[in-house]
Amino acid sequence: MPELNRAAPDLSPPPRSERGSDRFERKRELILDAATALINQRGVKGMTFLEIAQSVNLNTTSVTYYFRRKEQLAAAVFEHTIERLEAMARDAGAEPDPQARVARYLQLHFDHHRRVLRHEERPIATLSDIRALDDAVRAPLEKHYQAVFRLIRGYFGAYGDDPARKALLTARAHMLTEVTFWLPVWVNRYSVSDFDRVRARLFELLAHGIAPTGAVWTPDPIGDLDTPDDGGADGSGPAFLRAATRLINERGYRGASVDRIVAELKVTKGSFYHHLDAKDDLVLECFRRSYARVSRAQRLGDATGGDQWHRLSTAIATLLDVQFAGDWPLLRTTALLALPGDLRERVVESSNRMALRFAGTLVDGISEGSIRPIDPMIASQVVMATLNAAYDLRRWASAMPRDCAVRLYASTLATGLFDDA
Repeated sequence: MPELNRAAPDLSPPPRSERGSDRFERKRELILDAATALINQRGVKGMTFLEIAQSVNLNTTSVTYYFRRKEQLAAAVFEHTIERLEAMARDAGAEPDPQARVARYLQLHFDHHRRVLRHEERPIATLSDIRALDDAVRAPLEKHYQAVFRLIRGYFGAYGDDPARKALLTARAHMLTEVTFWLPVWVNRYSVSDFDRVRARLFELLAHGIAPTGAVWTPDPIGDLDTPDDGGADGSGPAFLRAATRLINERGYRGASVDRIVAELKVTKGSFYHHLDAKDDLVLECFRRSYARVSRAQRLGDATGGDQWHRLSTAIATLLDVQFAGDWPLLRTTALLALPGDLRERVVESSNRMALRFAGTLVDGISEGSIRPIDPMIASQVVMATLNAAYDLRRWASAMPRDCAVRLYASTLATGLFDDA
């Protein structure tokens, strides 16, 4: 795509002749550290050179010597993160079989979080905010990440010329990567001394799934999740909610600007502000609507009767169908990690309440024998990660009948990631 390449901004670092050898590299790493922290807290759009300069005891002009533009710095942060993920993927990929590769990949991520909590290593950047970058900057980063994803998909074996096998391995790799990306949301609730136990329980869950041997995937269709009151508590219409939800999922919180939302809807900013005082109001209303739809799926799943596995599989199938449809998906919690602190806490708290509801179903199922004996708190977070991430596979799902896509993707939860599980 030559036009894209010609339009790309100059994101190259200063020539090597301008660098102060080790001193240059050390200062550059400090800037990357500070930028990573700010991106994780506020997203790319919320990161400023002024705050970065203050955190590393430089002036803004000095920061621009290392990174001439903010997008250049953001691209360097994400590229460094993807390089670290690639190193983990290659390390784990050297193990002799699928189970050993997945176990090693989990161990590397838990070890990383342990070192971060001990301030021995900086965290990796939240990759969801790559969506906020301009296309010319984002494209090479996505291409690099796709190469890492193919490495991880290779953990589960070859697929040859079998498209059905490729689809299954893609679902498994996607589930594994999203579970590791979701770790920062919940793993810090555990003591570092418990990480090995948590990791072992997570691996056991990924290996064997949540359904007992012989369980059948027969969810009941439960229809539309939307209620008559679908306009939002503050008067925002469903068109605003649909557009904002899709844009936030695709561009992140900061990338889904008011300009983009009104452009998609072909309305004026005045119309937007007639419904809402600020974008944050719309974001919270989008999340409130997603929370209500998940809760409704859980309630309707319970209303179908049967054992807890049947009720849970019905809720999961319904929500995956919503995600794969793509028209009005659930709002991705990971896309909201760049919200201002108080709003982010409210969203994560609501997400945790949804997870607790799933955990309750799992506990009841374990008691009656329709769910395998697993750690329900860990399993509920895996369910949340799987549902959150399904939106990204809507193109994958479009290559097959919807119910087949739902069943195939849900198999990663139901029976695990391995053929002999």
